[in-house]
Amino acid sequence: MKLNYHHLFYFWEVARTGHLTRAAEALHISQSALSGQIRKLEDSFGEALFIREGRRLKLSEAGRVAFSYAEEIFRQGAELSALFESGHQPARETLKVGAVATLSRNFQEGFLAPLLEQDDLELSLQSGGLDDLLRRLSAHRLDLVLSNQSVQGDQQNPFRSRRIARQPVSIIGPPDAATNVVFPDFLQGLRLIVPGAENNIRHAFDQFCDYHKVRPRLIAEVDDMAMMRLLARDTRYFSVLPPVVVRDELKAGSLVDYGALPGVFEEFYAISIRRRFEPAILTRLLAQPAGDFLNQI
Repeated sequence: MKLNYHHLFYFWEVARTGHLTRAAEALHISQSALSGQIRKLEDSFGEALFIREGRRLKLSEAGRVAFSYAEEIFRQGAELSALFESGHQPARETLKVGAVATLSRNFQEGFLAPLLEQDDLELSLQSGGLDDLLRRLSAHRLDLVLSNQSVQGDQQNPFRSRRIARQPVSIIGPPDAATNVVFPDFLQGLRLIVPGAENNIRHAFDQFCDYHKVRPRLIAEVDDMAMMRLLARDTRYFSVLPPVVVRDELKAGSLVDYGALPGVFEEFYAISIRRRFEPAILTRLLAQPAGDFLNQI
């Protein structure tokens, strides 16, 4: 079989957008002509490359493999063009990382810091909701997703979740706001800002309170850690937070860590797609000990 790279390019464009009509408009051809080109590619492979979900197209398992190869083929094509245009070869690798929008920025910075020191690497960092990021990961538009919750893969979406770090969660508050803090009694009636109901930290905190039969007074539920940081900093209320979120305020003394909640932790996960050949830079990133980047943050 001789691969038709023209057909492969059309497939690549549709896979990147996930939408036949938009890809046809970008390529300045009719939708029917584009469909016909992709069918010819599928016939030559003997595999269906897309699964239709409503008005969108989702890559099949064979489609994910083909897309991975197409990404590399057309990336190298761009490098070849750059070589003849500039006279030197750009040896820059690209790593595309997605992070759940509510994830601590300080954690992201610490974990990704080694990448920022590499002159031969271009880092693309994107944020969004977990479901959207997983769709991009499944379509190979991302290499890795950072999240504070694990996901379960299946045959259709072979996700792999690795716990890369775990840190305690504390009661954070203004300086000199309390003395003789003893858990769990300190929490009884305490006015608190807590993570939203869907957050894993909140689940663990609620279980802690239920087990010890204490009832704090909830002032606000906040999904976004950046907003929790602002409220902890600018109000006199206590907050249920991982210390990393308010690292700078703790160092400056504007906030105080009144102690870790026993058994309450935040966990960080790196989610990838199982594949035979993992980029070397991704392997090195995931292999770094948690202490290396947690100590930095």
